[in-house]
Amino acid sequence: MTGLTPFVVLVGLVALERLAELVVSRRNAAWSLARGGREYGRGHYPVMVVLHSGFLVAMLVEAFVRRPEVPSVLAWSMLALVAASQALRWWCILTLGPRWNTRVIVVPDLPAVRTGPYRLLAHPNYVAVVVEGIALPMVHAAWITAVTFTVLNAGLLAVRLRVEDAALASLPEPGTADA
Repeated sequence: MTGLTPFVVLVGLVALERLAELVVSRRNAAWSLARGGREYGRGHYPVMVVLHSGFLVAMLVEAFVRRPEVPSVLAWSMLALVAASQALRWWCILTLGPRWNTRVIVVPDLPAVRTGPYRLLAHPNYVAVVVEGIALPMVHAAWITAVTFTVLNAGLLAVRLRVEDAALASLPEPGTADA
């Protein structure tokens, strides 16, 4: 797993997974909007797309330019964290069902979800993003990408969390809406 080719394959697989997320997101956004959903925080969304797309490219560029020696223990432990973050991400997606998307869209009168990972954390998907943002580049010792993405993503998440928390505050408490 410490070679450059397996790393390129891994990043390619993550990119394909992101495309699958976008397909699900687009379908789910249409579902939410058809039910009167309201989108919050459109302004930061293009920044998020650029940051997350650039993240995938940056770690590959770094790996090709720096060609670091990668200890097996680092590669395999980081790969385990990448797998765990993917599992958490898809647990979030499956728990939210048609209400999950990459934008912040809430459907009025539907209470916030408090099951699955959301019974443990308010924003478990962002935990997955943070862990993956460090672990994925570190599978190939791309520490510059890991640090840069983490810092930039922290700023973006500060905005995103404010937007999402405000959107969620507009929803009824679980158990109070007619289903």
